[in-house]
Amino acid sequence: MEALIAVVTALFVFALGAAIGSFLNVVVYRLPANLSILWPPSRCPHCLHSLGKRENVPVLGWLWLRGRCRHCKSRISARYPLVEAATGFLFILVFWTSSSSVQVVGYWAFVSWLLVLSLIDLDTMTLPNSLTQSGLVAGLGWQVANGWFESAQITAMPERLMIGIFGAVLGIWLFDFIANVGSVVFQQEAMGGGDAKLAAMMGAWLGWKYLLLAGFLACAVGAFAGGGAIACGWITRRQRMPFGPFLALGAALTIFWGEAILSAYLGLFFPLL
Repeated sequence: MEALIAVVTALFVFALGAAIGSFLNVVVYRLPANLSILWPPSRCPHCLHSLGKRENVPVLGWLWLRGRCRHCKSRISARYPLVEAATGFLFILVFWTSSSSVQVVGYWAFVSWLLVLSLIDLDTMTLPNSLTQSGLVAGLGWQVANGWFESAQITAMPERLMIGIFGAVLGIWLFDFIANVGSVVFQQEAMGGGDAKLAAMMGAWLGWKYLLLAGFLACAVGAFAGGGAIACGWITRRQRMPFGPFLALGAALTIFWGEAILSAYLGLFFPLL
């Protein structure tokens, strides 16, 4: 019986995440184009035919249409169902690894912001201020709510708010510093201004300690991926590469396994602490 409940719960959470992922696809496509994310409803980008209810079912709608518009037969990118499925799996992972309902809802919102920003950065090499700023405010609000629900004491709320504010300030200062040093060393822009704002948003959600871990993971994975891409001839040494997805990946890894990573690190290098 417990196994059945777990499966049903996972399916429900996946369906919720996939539905949110469908909306995230709309945001990724329309926000950089300065289009409304609410109107008109989802439609084919080629013939502008509005999708019916059956066509608009996350993941399954694309499979039913076999990746083509039912009216004009134009190809529909496979990224749409992949984003929906990825959001569903991320929601399940958050649900399984979080310790409270407030943390679940908050991290669902956080990973959604990270996913949208990553895809927009990949598409346009930009990180919209409207998303990084709203994400920062949401992160501070979540810190306050989390402080209340964790201890049921008003005194915990300003403490958690200060954790978020300090994390945000550290994020933007640290990555602005890295960008300035990189520009001097490499004699070209090393990092866009949006990356520092994304780091500030991450700091608001994660706090300063986990922000540092997320930043380290992002730089490590980014250096490895960039070096591999250069070695394979996919990009040149002077070619720009979006760093937002690596920051988002570092933040996601920190959400799920940050405590375990820090514990392993401290146990390895500072066993007496």
